[in-house]
Amino acid sequence: MNKAIIGAIAAMAISAPALAQQSHAYVGGLIGQSKAADGCTGLPSGFSCDNKDTAFKLYGGYQFNPHFAVEGGYADLGKVKGSGVVSGVNLDATIKLSAWDVTAVGSWPFANQFAVFGKLGGYYGTVDSTATASGAGGTASAAAKDSNTGFTYGVGARYDFTRNLALRAEWQRYNKMGGDNTGKSDVDLLGLSLLWKFI
Repeated sequence: MNKAIIGAIAAMAISAPALAQQSHAYVGGLIGQSKAADGCTGLPSGFSCDNKDTAFKLYGGYQFNPHFAVEGGYADLGKVKGSGVVSGVNLDATIKLSAWDVTAVGSWPFANQFAVFGKLGGYYGTVDSTATASGAGGTASAAAKDSNTGFTYGVGARYDFTRNLALRAEWQRYNKMGGDNTGKSDVDLLGLSLLWKFI
């Protein structure tokens, strides 16, 4: 029995440094494209609209082991832009989207440097809408704003260049952003990011 106890202690002593190396903090920055699925619905005939834009995200997290991490970030999800002429009046509208999120990240490493992952969590989002109408009678403008919380989830893949530097490709959805003033829409973020691990 003493031999078994000594063996267990020795195994823990050997594995402790390896486990310590697998736990680390990390930060990253993403650039990609956002799409507000319902950003252009319900518009008048002849009204042009673009529900896609360049998006950016900064994030950081802590990897507890090779399979589990907790991550938080801020995403600038770009704008939805629309314009057109309705009954002789020129209309221009812009909707700006942004979100803070916290997610649990489950990873599945394979081969030597590759891993796939999924994430699930919550977000706090802000939607700012502005509209301008101009015509013979002059110019008028209006603004609306909504903030809400909701679920966010996504999937992706990671390639480790070195112990410290990795590349991630990922898709993430912010479910039903917005509210009564601006309307609601699922917002998708697709992009590439560089990740730095503090090992």
